[in-house]
Amino acid sequence: MGFFEKITSADLQVLEWIRENLWCGFLDAVMPVITFLGNAGWFWIAMAVVMLFFGKTRKTGLMMGAALIFGLVLCNLILKPTVARIRPYELVEGVKLLIGEQSDFSFPSGHTAASFEAATVLMIRDKKFGIPALVLASVIAFSRMYLYVHYPTDILGGIAVGVLCGVLGYFVVGYLWKRFAEKKA
Repeated sequence: MGFFEKITSADLQVLEWIRENLWCGFLDAVMPVITFLGNAGWFWIAMAVVMLFFGKTRKTGLMMGAALIFGLVLCNLILKPTVARIRPYELVEGVKLLIGEQSDFSFPSGHTAASFEAATVLMIRDKKFGIPALVLASVIAFSRMYLYVHYPTDILGGIAVGVLCGVLGYFVVGYLWKRFAEKKA
């Protein structure tokens, strides 16, 4: 068994443990709602847009927006098509999908990446918003495994992309803000 087969095997063991020990009617109802918050990053995009309307949060909103754009490019346009990893439900027969089949590849998790991009910026800028954002990002990430649409390593990859792009968005916008916006004031 090769390296990638061993990783996939370990990933599937974790997913099976979740399925055998955590699946229940309550979570079956809640997890699709939680994962919906990560669909196309809409929740985080909306939060960033709302922040743009207020002077006190405008810079943070721009940082989140930049992080989400960086993540879109890295995760969805570069990594997913390059790695081209199939979804776990495509490997395991008899998995009851609680949401529709996904139309893109599995690695890294885009829901997780977008959530951690925004949460990382919020954590750097203001922990009182960052901590709840990290909790929500973590729950969204877990929902993807619960729903059997991502492997644990997809989630770890999404976290790595999210943190990287969040930090990048923070520094790039911070630099541009200092260079252009503060000069006008």
